[in-house]
Amino acid sequence: MERPREWLSRLAKYGQEHLLQHWDALTAAERESLLADIESIDLKEVALLYEALGRRGAPELPSDLGPPPAIRLHRESAAERKRAVEAGRRALAEGKVGMILVAGGQGTRLGFPHPKGLFPIGPLSRRTLFQVLVDRLLAVRRRHGVSIPLWILTSPATDAATRDYFRKHNYLGLPEEDVFFFCQGTMPAVDRATGKILLAERHRVALSPNGHGGMLAALHESGGLERAGERGIEYFFYGQVDNPLLPVCDERMIGYHLEYSSELTSLAVAKRGPEERVGHFVERAGSVQIIEYSDFPEELASQIDGDGRLVYWAGSIAVHVMNRAFLQDAADEAESLPYHAAWKKTPFVDERGERVEPTEPNSVKFERFIFDLLPRAHRPLVVEVARDEAFAPVKNADGAASDTPSSARAAMVNLHRRWLQQAGAHVADVPVEIHPLWADGPEEVAARIERGMVVERPTYFHTHCEE
Repeated sequence: MERPREWLSRLAKYGQEHLLQHWDALTAAERESLLADIESIDLKEVALLYEALGRRGAPELPSDLGPPPAIRLHRESAAERKRAVEAGRRALAEGKVGMILVAGGQGTRLGFPHPKGLFPIGPLSRRTLFQVLVDRLLAVRRRHGVSIPLWILTSPATDAATRDYFRKHNYLGLPEEDVFFFCQGTMPAVDRATGKILLAERHRVALSPNGHGGMLAALHESGGLERAGERGIEYFFYGQVDNPLLPVCDERMIGYHLEYSSELTSLAVAKRGPEERVGHFVERAGSVQIIEYSDFPEELASQIDGDGRLVYWAGSIAVHVMNRAFLQDAADEAESLPYHAAWKKTPFVDERGERVEPTEPNSVKFERFIFDLLPRAHRPLVVEVARDEAFAPVKNADGAASDTPSSARAAMVNLHRRWLQQAGAHVADVPVEIHPLWADGPEEVAARIERGMVVERPTYFHTHCEE
C-alpha cells in the first residue's frame, strides 16, 4: 500500500513527511497506530515552538528582581500561626477544599517500570506512594469530619495502570465517588538540530507528557473544574505524588492563603546553599515567578542579606493552594501557560528503522509548568515550611547523590521519631513508621502514648498497633 497522499501533503507542509518513511514495512494495525499519533499533533504549533524556543539558550533575566513576599519561619509569630491554622481548619471543615495529586510520571529513573505512585516507599510497611498520601488525606478527612475529593492527574503512560490500581485496592479507603482521574496531553520530541519529529518506533511517534502545566487544560477539558464547583470546592491543594512527606491539605498553608486573600499560594523551603538545584521564587514589579536553577546566575544565587541569609532563599517544592475561580479564568485563556523548551536525550528510530540511544541531548521537548500561573495571580504568597517536615522527593534510584528512595525513607523515619520524642517517648536508633490514621502529628502521638515509653525495636505504629 502506498503512503497516503493526503497525509504526505499535510506533513510535507511542515517538513515532517519522514514520519511515514517506514510505511511499507508496517502492518495494518501499525499504520493505524502511527496515523493516530500524527493526528494527535498540532503540526503548526510544533513548528512555531521550535522556531521560537528550540535553539534558544537561557533567557536573559531582568535586573529588577527581588525576593518574593513570604511568610518566613523565623519571623512568624505564634499568634499569626494560630490565626492561619484556625482559618485553614474552617475552610476544610466547611468542605471548601479539594486536592489535586500530580501522578503522571513513570518510575523510569528509579528502575521501576510502573507509575511512580505505585513505588513502595513505607520504611517498614512498604506502603506505596499513593497509599502514603491517600492515608494522610483520609486522616485529614477524619480530623475535620468532611469529604475532601481527590483529583489525580495521570498521563497516557500511567492512566490505565493507575485507574486499575485504585479499582483493585478499593480506592485505598476513599469513596469511589470522591476520586476523579484526568489525563494530561502529550507533545512530540523533535530533533534538536532540524526540528523534525522523532519516531520512538517505526509506527510510534516519540510523545511525552506536556508538563505538569498540562494539568490546567486537562482539569478543564475533563469537566473537573465544573464538577468541583458543583461540589462547593473553592480551593485546591496541589502536590506531587513523588513526595511522601507532602503536607496534605496543610491547615497553616491554606489559612495564610485565605488570610492574605491570595489566588495562588506556594510552599517553599530554605535552600541548603546557592548551588541547590531547585526553582527560585522571585518577585519583579509586584509579580511573583519561579526561575529554574539552570537559568539563575550564580552571582544572584549567592547573594547574602544583612542577616547572613541567602537573598534568594526560597526553593520551590511544587506544592500550591489555588482558587478554583482563578484556575477557571486561566483555563478560559488558551495561552495562559506558555511552553518551555528542554533539551533531552530521547531514543529514536532512524531512517533505517534501527533504534538509536543517544549519549548527549539530541531532542527538544516542549512542556508547560503550573508555576507560570504565578505572575497572573492576585496577591501571590510564598509560605516557608521546614524541609524535614514537608519535602523528601523520590526521583533517582539508590546510589544517586540525592532524592532517592533511601533518603526519602530516612526522612520519614526521622520525622516520625521526632514526633515520638516530642510526645515524651525514648526512641532507640531503630526505624519507626507512623500510619496517619494512628497519628498524624506530635499532638496526636501524645494522645496515643504514655510519656516515658521506650521504643527499642523497629516499630510500625498503625491502627492495629498495641504500642
